[in-house]
Amino acid sequence: MDTRQLAAFCAVVERKSFSQAAERLGVTQPAVSLQIRSLEQRLGRQLLDRSGRRVEPTEAGLRLYASAQRLLHAEEQLLEELESDDEGIVSGNLELGASTGPGGTVVPVILCEFQERHPDVHVRLSVSDTQTVVAQVAGRELELGIVGAGRRHRGVAFEPFFRDEVVLAVPVAHPFAGKTVTLEQLKGEPLIVMQDGAGVRQVLEDELRRTGARLRDLDVRLELGLQESVRSAVLAGHGVTFISRLAIEPDLAAGLLATARVRGLDPVREIFLARASGRSETRAARAFLAFARERVPR
Repeated sequence: MDTRQLAAFCAVVERKSFSQAAERLGVTQPAVSLQIRSLEQRLGRQLLDRSGRRVEPTEAGLRLYASAQRLLHAEEQLLEELESDDEGIVSGNLELGASTGPGGTVVPVILCEFQERHPDVHVRLSVSDTQTVVAQVAGRELELGIVGAGRRHRGVAFEPFFRDEVVLAVPVAHPFAGKTVTLEQLKGEPLIVMQDGAGVRQVLEDELRRTGARLRDLDVRLELGLQESVRSAVLAGHGVTFISRLAIEPDLAAGLLATARVRGLDPVREIFLARASGRSETRAARAFLAFARERVPR
């Protein structure tokens, strides 16, 4: 069976669009349409329902999609292994995504060390919020995702990777600095939060819910995107924020920021590894995970 036809079919199913599938594959839309028609003619059945606004697989198409994924993954793994002239050489591309917490601290350093160990591997890291990274893993735009929350997502498997402490960051001269405060005291302070979809925000909301509180009970003045944005605002004295301790370690060491604890809240989070369900790992991905697990904080 022509794996190019299967790749085109899988891309259309995943993107629900011939044009977006063509863009992903780097070919024209007519070329994708031709591959699909040829596949349907060969199998003697309709695989895609084109009648709606979005392209959806038929019942036969759903069965083919599951089998086609396995075949394409096996082909990808075989080609990747054949590209290595020597059994000990790891080569190829490694495309990862990370949320802003791990993506701005631990992950880049480990990737640099990994690439120095395996110079034939080309590494590309993209940093976004957790929700975006998970969606890109599900769409097979990324092989691996390292995110700050294990959001449920069809087609994505999560496993704990390492632990990260979420702290309340405050200016060094703030009355909370170095202290343990109550939730009632926190309600009187202007709070800066990250955007919806950020892993730290999800952890904070879950922890508040556990105590019977909600984020709306606090004095949220600003929603400022991701970690670097809220960090900058606190450094400038505009409020306090919950943030990954790893993200502000240099600021704590330099005496630019301080931390406080909120009684009853213990927002320690797991950093998760996200992988597309059923996808076979490339040799580069397997080597990276083995390398990273020896170095991530426990």
